Amino acid sequence: MLGFVRCGIHGFDEVLGIDSDEIRFFWTLETDDRHATQTAYRVVLSTNSTAIEDDNPNASQLEWDSGRVESAEQRNVICKPENGFKSTCSYYWRVTMWNQSNKAHHSPVQHFFTGYPHARLLPPYSMNQTYMPHTSLIFRTWFEDEANRWKAVWIGDGGDKPIYLRKSFELPRAPTRAILFACGLGHFNMTMNGQPTSNHRLDPGWTNYHRRVQFTSYDVTDRIQAGENVLGAHVGNGFYAGDKGGDDRFFWPMYEDNTYVRYGNELCFFCELHLFYEDGTHETLISDPTWSVRKSATTLANIYASENHDRRLYPIGWDSPGFDGSDWKTAKPLTGPRGHIYYQTQPPVVLHETFEPVKTYSPRPGTVCYDLGQNASTMVQVIVEGSAGSEIIVRYSETVNDEGTVLMPDPLFKEFETGVFSRMYLAGTGEPEMWEPDFSFTSARYIQVEGVSLTPGEGLPVVYSVVGRHISSAARKLGTMKTDKEDANALLNALHWSFSSNLFSYHTDCPQIEKFGWLEVTHLLAPATQYTRDMESLYTKILDDILDAQEPSGLVPTMAPEIRYMCGPLHDTITWGCALCLLPDILRRYYGSTHVIAKVYPAAVRYMEYMRTKERKGGLIEHGLGDWGRDIAFGNHQANIETAIYFQCLQCVEMMARELGKLDEAEKFKQWAQRIYDVYNKHLLVTDDSSRPYAYYTSLDNYPQRDRTAIAQAMALQIGLVPEEHKKDVMAAFLDDVSDGKIRAGEIGLRYLFNTLSDAKRPDLVLQMARQEEHPSYMRFLRRGETTLLEFWQDECRSKCHDMLGTIYEWFYTSVLGLKVIEGGYRLFEIDPPYGAEFGHVNGTVDCPYGLIDIDFRQEKHSVDLKVSVPFGTNALVKLPGALKSYEVERDGSSIPVDGEPQLTVGHGSYTVRIQL
Repeated sequence: MLGFVRCGIHGFDEVLGIDSDEIRFFWTLETDDRHATQTAYRVVLSTNSTAIEDDNPNASQLEWDSGRVESAEQRNVICKPENGFKSTCSYYWRVTMWNQSNKAHHSPVQHFFTGYPHARLLPPYSMNQTYMPHTSLIFRTWFEDEANRWKAVWIGDGGDKPIYLRKSFELPRAPTRAILFACGLGHFNMTMNGQPTSNHRLDPGWTNYHRRVQFTSYDVTDRIQAGENVLGAHVGNGFYAGDKGGDDRFFWPMYEDNTYVRYGNELCFFCELHLFYEDGTHETLISDPTWSVRKSATTLANIYASENHDRRLYPIGWDSPGFDGSDWKTAKPLTGPRGHIYYQTQPPVVLHETFEPVKTYSPRPGTVCYDLGQNASTMVQVIVEGSAGSEIIVRYSETVNDEGTVLMPDPLFKEFETGVFSRMYLAGTGEPEMWEPDFSFTSARYIQVEGVSLTPGEGLPVVYSVVGRHISSAARKLGTMKTDKEDANALLNALHWSFSSNLFSYHTDCPQIEKFGWLEVTHLLAPATQYTRDMESLYTKILDDILDAQEPSGLVPTMAPEIRYMCGPLHDTITWGCALCLLPDILRRYYGSTHVIAKVYPAAVRYMEYMRTKERKGGLIEHGLGDWGRDIAFGNHQANIETAIYFQCLQCVEMMARELGKLDEAEKFKQWAQRIYDVYNKHLLVTDDSSRPYAYYTSLDNYPQRDRTAIAQAMALQIGLVPEEHKKDVMAAFLDDVSDGKIRAGEIGLRYLFNTLSDAKRPDLVLQMARQEEHPSYMRFLRRGETTLLEFWQDECRSKCHDMLGTIYEWFYTSVLGLKVIEGGYRLFEIDPPYGAEFGHVNGTVDCPYGLIDIDFRQEKHSVDLKVSVPFGTNALVKLPGALKSYEVERDGSSIPVDGEPQLTVGHGSYTVRIQL
């Protein structure tokens, strides 16, 4: 039996507003036929779903047809209709694949809906009916192509405090399909007839709103009806128009003069509701001045976890039919943001697990504290009952003091302890009242509620329930892993929560203090993150952020979008900006997709031209942050690290040029990289030190004094800068410096340190490093009760949910589970378990782009049992231990012959390898 498991479009998590003229399809297959292969495929596309249900669809009814393609490819299949895609139109597509017997297998019919692929030259027009009515001649071009233009208008109340917007409308009949496009800045929650239109939170994703604004789309067909309908939008500030609330709440993205980096000063909303009827008609309802608006009961919406909400002001039923909104004001047409509107490509942010308190206590009268047991990015939910006007304060913390109340351990950030809180006023209904933030979140393990008691009779509102709800990207969860070592499992758990708590509409540095999109974590942690989450569409969006952030000089700043403007090396460092060049290669390697290369390549060329102006000594780069986080935050190894990354960027740009068929340009970048290779070895490779029995790399930190640090060796080894004749020597120098089992690395060097230890087959040293009593040490975090990683190698940090030190997660999957991708989005992967290491049992799964990989490894003194599941369309290279007496292999329960080689190459199926040592 052979069947389709998943079908999709590269770079899009949801597909109800696609605004690209070119898309790329993929599909995943599974079968229990050990001989099955895909020998050919055909993809057809139509605006009529029934037209493609036939096994041989009529060409006249197709918008696009790949034709039969003799290929085993299941990913990166380009679809580019000759005349582009129609706007606001349903498209249906279907894959047919032929197996080795030429038998056809058909996928279910797939659907996507387009936005306005042709509208990017003309953004939504702004309105000011007082002095520039949109009927004037200057707006003519906006109306020449009616089908392919945005029709809605940005609206609001002209203020910067949260608002409710509603639109009541009558429909004589129910539509067969209703698709809603919407955007509210900074964030918005959308309802139809009193029901949420989705499970999204914090829509739309964070961007540079001067360049790019994302709209989201919802299928509301099952929520709309004949008769009265109501669209409701609740709009809050987010990063678009940050707000301290008038009482000095913490809000970081400010200039030194305490003024905000604001994108806009008016909260605004925009939507189009597209209604399709059985007779083929299409109506569009838009946001315009016929909508009604009023101030929200949420009077402060500070993205840094501070909200004010007055239950007495909440208009019950405001977004449902039958509500009397006669006292609401007429919405104002607004200028809106500067940026053009694009469909939100990345996964939405949603709520995941709920954390019930593991401990509840009252340190003093009127204060109740909750330990959720797990630090994580959290939206809290509080249920209380009390008299009207009762004020309740909710505070959040990753740390508590001896009394058990909230604490910020970093004295420089005490403002976060005192200036981050939410304030709720009760309506006094006589029933329990629930509050949860609408537009904010933080990282917290401890929740402190003030102005309440646990029991009635104390003259205070009674708190019935406090829970934390984990908020993170909806990116598909892929990986699990467990070992027989409890400390390793505890570290895996801390890594999981650290990673998951930093995935939103970009990869944050922490969900608490900063919430910034620093770019180094994006590329450094990508090889680890891809084991646990499907990151393809999120990386696609992050590349758009980087393109928007790139400066005219070609410089790529250290964060994108630039929520806070930095200076010096905190603004210009290649180990951060290199994400522009490295992410396309990451997408190609881990997801088998090249869809971003055409748009990224010109920007990557400009960045390399900019970096050339920063070369020293003929090609070294050494003006950045070095190995940030070593000795807390100390610049070192700049020449080694930054020049190596420069070399790697040039190789990636060469790859992109070749992919685009620009062979002359590819050769130019190849020669450019060779020049950097030569300069690197000229200045950093030491071959004449008679005090050492080997060649090694030195840093230039204390020039002309030489050193031979592990990081200097690891960078050169991992990025391919070591001449072949010196590789053995450099590895020896590396092992000399790590032989004491202590970490001497910051966040940049850490990944290369662990990967080199992986190549050296030294899991013992990695575990020794992780288990050190003193910092740097992962287990010291855990021994002190932490459940996530801290920002630096220290006991107390301002942030205790940073993942920048989390590259050991990659080592666990590659060297303990033993799974490494080799090429083509897991088209070929390696399984090399930790033979001879201390692990007796390791089990893990990764749902890779081609399907589920399952590995179960058990070893005893004289035997190993390895069970492996390999998905359809892939091959696995299974490594065997160097010293073995014999082995046998079963596939799907039947013995298969072996050739005695030190490795096996196997296709799809389930295998058991029994090894005698």
